Amino acid sequence: MPRKPISILALLFSAFVLTNCTATSQTISPSHEANQLTIPIGGNSWLINSNDKDEKITKEGFISWKNAGTICRTYVRVAQAGKLKVSVVLNTKEGESKIKLTVLGKTVSLTTTPNTAKEYFAGEWETKQSSYVSIDLQGISKTGDSFGQVQSIIVSGNAIGPETVFVKDNVDNYFYWGRRGPSVHLKYTLPANEDIEWFYNELTIPENQDVIGSYFMANGFAEGYFGIQVNSATERRILFSVWSPFKTDNPNAIPDEQKIVMVKKGKEVYTGEFGNEGAGGQSYLKYNWKAGNTYRFLLQGKPTADNYTLYSAYFFAPEENQWRLIASFKRPKTSTHLKSLHSFLENFIPETGNTGRMGLYQNQWVRTTNGQWLELTEAKFTGDATARKNYRKDYAGGVANGSFYLRNCGFFNDFVPLDGTFKRNAAYKAPDINFSMLP
Repeated sequence: MPRKPISILALLFSAFVLTNCTATSQTISPSHEANQLTIPIGGNSWLINSNDKDEKITKEGFISWKNAGTICRTYVRVAQAGKLKVSVVLNTKEGESKIKLTVLGKTVSLTTTPNTAKEYFAGEWETKQSSYVSIDLQGISKTGDSFGQVQSIIVSGNAIGPETVFVKDNVDNYFYWGRRGPSVHLKYTLPANEDIEWFYNELTIPENQDVIGSYFMANGFAEGYFGIQVNSATERRILFSVWSPFKTDNPNAIPDEQKIVMVKKGKEVYTGEFGNEGAGGQSYLKYNWKAGNTYRFLLQGKPTADNYTLYSAYFFAPEENQWRLIASFKRPKTSTHLKSLHSFLENFIPETGNTGRMGLYQNQWVRTTNGQWLELTEAKFTGDATARKNYRKDYAGGVANGSFYLRNCGFFNDFVPLDGTFKRNAAYKAPDINFSMLP
């Protein structure tokens, strides 16, 4: 069912930062209840205010904890209102440490035992609703070199239930994927029985939503994707990639006859190969795009006579007021027009998976092979395996002020269920593009 449009301000209002948990069989602590769950630090925690490169979240937990100013923040989404009991498991290898644990505004101090791995019970809190809760650990004083290695947080009580959300374990590398956060997608409803040669989309990233690690993908298709990234504090990219028909994560394994062929590229555009999530041809332009500005994306897909399909990506920035070619690639063993058109939002840096971000996707159109522009006003909202496994619940999508939106990360509470269909109002304003003037 289409969802009621909501304001952007309402979407941005409810962004928190919090952490997650893990269920394992174990001896029940006498201070806990029988439904206790263990939340592994390795998949559910982030370091706040840490300036020491040796302090890290690893598969083993929080290691090299030396600075009192560092906060280890863990998130769990409790199932309902009720009692929440909390303890922490630390391995103190040398010396005695005093630490504080803060939940829902109440702080408890703990003193560790030297040279031992031990569970320390902190107390109980009352939760008012099903929501994300952050559990903060911070050092007070220590006699050794380190405050200790934090391995896990244990929770129990009637706030905990089957719907409690956190990264349960590291099977299939989910500490990594869980800390990256859930990816969300919009799959556009396409006109039936039409050959689509061009796909046009517009994208606006609201101010303060351009978080490092974000990929706001505008023009996705069955064989690749095209959008904008925040790669670091000083670098941003326009990225266009096409997968090889040869299934591999290693670009070096692709036979020559199945490699993506670069036909041409725009000025200052890098082209090469990519791997790890499929493999194929990649291109990107380093471009300092701005939050708050609206950027335009144009993608062409057309079969050629030699059993290749030619894909070309063009980018329009209001700062330049012109279309730029990113690249044209030929994909072998492929003879098709554009299919499976979609957009998505993902975070590719685990260290920023605790920070929320949102993109607005608007004014989608396709142009058929007979030259007719058709507007796309409907999209299905889906999520990746991290969302579907119930490891993260901080994802949303819908319609805001006439645009589709996607939102993820940040441990906000008002998630939107997956697999719904959204419909925006038609704009009835087809793109004005002089194709003969495209570079």
